[in-house]
Amino acid sequence: MRGKSLMVMGTASSVGKSVLCSAFLRIMKQDGYKVAPFKAQNMALNSFVTKDGLEMGRAQVTQAQAAGVEPDVRMNPVLLKPTSDRRSQVIPVQHPAPPPCFVFAQIKQHHHTRYSLPCQ
Repeated sequence: MRGKSLMVMGTASSVGKSVLCSAFLRIMKQDGYKVAPFKAQNMALNSFVTKDGLEMGRAQVTQAQAAGVEPDVRMNPVLLKPTSDRRSQVIPVQHPAPPPCFVFAQIKQHHHTRYSLPCQ
C-alpha cells in the first residue's frame, strides 16, 4: 500500500522550504511515522558526499537526518552545481539502477515503508 505524500512549495529561493520540510519530517518521525525527504532537483554549490562516495544536496542530507534515515542520492536524483551565472554542472543520480518513481514523503504509521517505489 502506498503512503500519503506531502509537498511543500514556495514562490522564491531562501524562503524556508527546506527548513520547514526538516521540521515536518522530525515531527512526523517523533509521532511514529516513517518518513523520508525527496527533492527531484536541487541547485547548490556545495554538496554532501554520501558514505558510498556519491553527491547530493546538503538540504536533503539535513532532512534525512531529521527523518532518522541514512542520506541516499535517490532522495535528490538531480544535483545542479552552478559554474557561472549562466551555466551549471548537472550531476544526475549516480546510483546503479535507480528506481524510476519516487514519492515525496511516504508516510505510514508503524509499518515498514520505503521512500522509493518502482513503477509498474
